[in-house]
Amino acid sequence: MNEFLDKKDEILIDYEIRNNNKMQKSDNPLTSIILETRIRAGMTQAELSEKSGISQSDISRLEKGIRNPSIALLERLAEAMNSTLKIEFVPKDNAGCEMGASQF
Repeated sequence: MNEFLDKKDEILIDYEIRNNNKMQKSDNPLTSIILETRIRAGMTQAELSEKSGISQSDISRLEKGIRNPSIALLERLAEAMNSTLKIEFVPKDNAGCEMGASQF
């Protein structure tokens, strides 16, 4: 019985560590944007993978902030999620102001 309880505690600790790591926010806001856009599009990672041609494991890495996407990859994701990719440079002193923003 002790072996069972020890193993149970070990499994629960491992489960909590994995879930905490999944829930940690990346310092890169792009990861949250990719995840939120996919969810808003009503897509699973597998569906996005199929539609974009990007592997599901790469999509997972992007959403966790483990992989940095190229602009070409972001364009493929945007197209697959029926979205438009918009990148902006906003001056820090005018962060809330539309004027002065450079975008492409």
